[in-house]
Amino acid sequence: MRVSSLLIVFLSCAVLVACTNTDNEKPTATNEIADEIADEIAVTDAELVGNPFMEEWDTPYGVPPFAKIEDAHYLPAIKKGILEKRAEIAAIIENPEAPSFDNTILAMQKAGSLLNKVNSTFSNITGTELNDTLQDLDTRISPLLSRENDAINFSEALFKRVQTVYAQKGQLELNEQDARLLELTHRNFIRSGAALPQNVKQQITEINAEISSITTQFGLNLLAATKGFKLEITDAAQTAGLSDAFKSSIWNAEAGAWVVGLNRSSYETFMTESAVRTLREQLFNGYRLRASSGDIDNGPLAIRVAQLRAQRAELMGYKSHAHYQLETRMAKTPLWAEDFLLRVWRPALARAKTELVDMQAMAGDEFKMAGHDWWHYAEKVRKARYDLDENELKPYFELSAVRAGAFGMANRLFGVTFEPVDVVGWNPVVTSYDVKDEDGSHLGLLMLDMYARDSKRGGAWMSGYRAASNMDGELIRPIVTNNLNLSIPPDGEPTLMRFSEVTTLFHELGHGLHGLLTQMNYPEFSGVDGPLDYTEFPAQILEHWAAEPEMLAIFARHFESGEVIPQELVERMLVAANFNNGFATTEYIAASLLDLRWHSLTLEEANQLSDAQAFENEVLNGYGLIDEIEPRYRSQYFSHIFAGGYSAGYYAYLWSEILDADGFAAFKQAENIFDPETAARLKKWVYQAGGLREADELYRNFRGQDPSIEPLLEGRGFDVTE
Repeated sequence: MRVSSLLIVFLSCAVLVACTNTDNEKPTATNEIADEIADEIAVTDAELVGNPFMEEWDTPYGVPPFAKIEDAHYLPAIKKGILEKRAEIAAIIENPEAPSFDNTILAMQKAGSLLNKVNSTFSNITGTELNDTLQDLDTRISPLLSRENDAINFSEALFKRVQTVYAQKGQLELNEQDARLLELTHRNFIRSGAALPQNVKQQITEINAEISSITTQFGLNLLAATKGFKLEITDAAQTAGLSDAFKSSIWNAEAGAWVVGLNRSSYETFMTESAVRTLREQLFNGYRLRASSGDIDNGPLAIRVAQLRAQRAELMGYKSHAHYQLETRMAKTPLWAEDFLLRVWRPALARAKTELVDMQAMAGDEFKMAGHDWWHYAEKVRKARYDLDENELKPYFELSAVRAGAFGMANRLFGVTFEPVDVVGWNPVVTSYDVKDEDGSHLGLLMLDMYARDSKRGGAWMSGYRAASNMDGELIRPIVTNNLNLSIPPDGEPTLMRFSEVTTLFHELGHGLHGLLTQMNYPEFSGVDGPLDYTEFPAQILEHWAAEPEMLAIFARHFESGEVIPQELVERMLVAANFNNGFATTEYIAASLLDLRWHSLTLEEANQLSDAQAFENEVLNGYGLIDEIEPRYRSQYFSHIFAGGYSAGYYAYLWSEILDADGFAAFKQAENIFDPETAARLKKWVYQAGGLREADELYRNFRGQDPSIEPLLEGRGFDVTE
């Protein structure tokens, strides 16, 4: 399945940054900021002397001066940002003039510039350069921001002003963007619980603080468990099956051994190539049992988060957390989301069982296939059936060529260009590009961080150090990042990619373009915005181009000879494209169903849980998952939903695939994958529009019709009648 690990995970960072747009008030007689945390955010002028966050950044494109920022600078600057934003919010509340769009809604959107500046830097750095000090700071800062966010959401005086403006919306003659900002501001207050009784709001504040603390700890536990596992191989005979390129990439001279960690790229390569079954089992168990025992057990944390979310949902009048979350998404209800998943699950599971039979036949009677055999024997069957070895493909997918191909695709579709620029990043491997629109205007800065390291969280994601905005004529363009976790090659060796990594790079560039091309004035809905089951669409649709022969002829060149990938090899790759798709789809949907079940629990049901693993087994067995397939994420390392922004939303990747498959069909129908008219609609109504309108309307404006599920099923090679 063509889904990055995430990403995505960007949305968890984006949610945090967005929340800080409206999260702090200064204690006064007219607001409800809690006095008891005053000491926690007290900061002196002396503590801020020499702090880079207190200065204007005279750097290229306004990027943070990474070399000057020390770990000790973050907390004082966060505190100062909180105090400044409190004062700004207090000024809105105390304004003696009648509430208006400008003095209330727009003023709220402008508040908190320092806090946003500090926290966007901090949240990005903790994802890429985490150390013990930053880890400790994260556990301290996260609850502070959660409480400040609640202070805004539950301010009766501020909500009253918003309600006053909202009641006049029909008479204000606002333009479309202003009207959307008013609509979303009011809706966010309502959905946060602003209209609830004071005692209920206090309970929710306490719940939010505890959730913030636990989810932070969940993520830190997972990182520690991931870093703590290493498979060391000292006997050359035990490297049987491993390619020379992979062995070179995992050789550790200091340890005198080949060392494999748990980053997804190394894991999948080892599980595919290694001929040593016992070692595959060790790595498999190291991956799937992370953070599940001893001092690092995320199971109890998952249960507690589920209980707290269920309690909060009940207090807000919803049956479950999933019902609350999906209310504003395209799926609308947990039942609709589950029904959709099961419509794909049934043919996928049937296909997976057929795949298992084929692999068992390949393995023979020596042993019964197990989860740690799947990757290896799937590759054996692929080679036998399609005469296709993944290592035969990798020489044609060198990182710089793939990147250039993705940039070229974006240029032909949207007219954008990418100019390399010399900008100091957070790590020496970061490369930066000035992105310009077709008229030559500056769209933003794109910074790429492609390689795995112990200080960096796993997966692939898009994020940003600065959001786009255009308020009061002050045009601010974004600073966007794309992150992958490719294995670092030995010195002097090229970075050769598996094709799944190629599609991930195209995917993340799609998110990046969604952030860069935005023409929205307000951070509230500019860039990567919209419901989760829509925001993956702008990324996933670009994956289709990566597999098109016309594109492959441009960027898929042998890293040594420069030879374009042979057409017969492309044809074999495309014929084999849906091979093992039963497995890939089943493992993904298993995790999606698990997420929905965790978050569809009522408070009574959640409070009865005592064993996360037992609950998980009950759920997966109930759907008929076979023993040989693990869900893509087990609960104890499902950071998307327990340490990120995807709770009750992991299904979104597949839901978005309805859109991306149907959307790409428009180009196919035009018989030109770069059709100018179709690309212009895609640019205008998807990449530039952010969250200007509801997601289904934006899609219809692009496509001219509602999406159909048939292209998704056909694209995965499933019978649409199943």
